[in-house]
Amino acid sequence: MKMVRAIVRPEREMAVASALAKAGFPALTKWDVLGRGNQQGIQVGSQLYDEVAKSAILIVVQDDRVESLLQVIREAALTGYPGDGRIFVTPVDVAYTIRTGKHGL
Repeated sequence: MKMVRAIVRPEREMAVASALAKAGFPALTKWDVLGRGNQQGIQVGSQLYDEVAKSAILIVVQDDRVESLLQVIREAALTGYPGDGRIFVTPVDVAYTIRTGKHGL
């Protein structure tokens, strides 16, 4: 299993979530976050915003579905401008369902 964490523009969050559901990835966790990338924020006139609003989307999938999941996120989140986001993929050793105690997806 892999955990995919996508940090995307807030205005692309719904498009990403909808595209994921259509592609067969309905389960996800999302939340609003603040941060900055390599640009170290955004300067508008003389005002520097060193923390930028983003949306984080977290999904755990089987290894064989990771590439298709990544493609869906890339296509749905892309605007073509700096700050479109990042995707992180990490291994998951085990996942448990609290209600049943079963492990796995």
